[in-house]
Amino acid sequence: MIPDFSFENEAFAAGALFVVGVDEVGRGPLAGPVTAAAVRLDPARIPEGLGDSKALKGPVRERLAAWLHDHAQVAVAHATVEEIDALNILRASHLAMERAVAALGQPDYALIDGNMIPRGLACRAQAVVKGDARCQSIAAASIVAKVARDRIMVDLAQQFPGYGWERNAGYPTKAHLQAILDLGVTPAHRRSFRPIHNILYQDQTVTS
Repeated sequence: MIPDFSFENEAFAAGALFVVGVDEVGRGPLAGPVTAAAVRLDPARIPEGLGDSKALKGPVRERLAAWLHDHAQVAVAHATVEEIDALNILRASHLAMERAVAALGQPDYALIDGNMIPRGLACRAQAVVKGDARCQSIAAASIVAKVARDRIMVDLAQQFPGYGWERNAGYPTKAHLQAILDLGVTPAHRRSFRPIHNILYQDQTVTS
């Protein structure tokens, strides 16, 4: 499936002037923030190759993200590990989306990847299931968010070596899970996620 500009054109036809695509990455990892991006594309300047960031190779994502930062309106925002643990991952993901949209100023229409609209958005919005594969603005946001979060995880990997975050981005790979058992839980791990919670409280569980 190749994303197109039809969702954006429908929004323009309904009177919207400032339309952004919004996506997030990082719901599944055991460590690191959840990251969202909002992107406003110029209809006259849309790069070739936009698509679901997960389906693109790393160098292609990097190239497209750099192009988007140079030629589109882009905002990136995060929700921290502490916010994820305090709110839950869904609400934290929506918070990151809300922050990204707000950072672009005053969009009047947001196209949101998924089936839910964050409750804190200050503009009209439409949820688009599998939006990163169907909508060019959402695809652009998915690419920007993925590249931004991957860079954060590379930095965290330098602060906390041994977990392989530069390769697994914090996802629960076999090597990452073994590293947690061998090296322990770091401040960058999400304590509300079951594998981390179980490791932290296994002694109490055994005792009880």
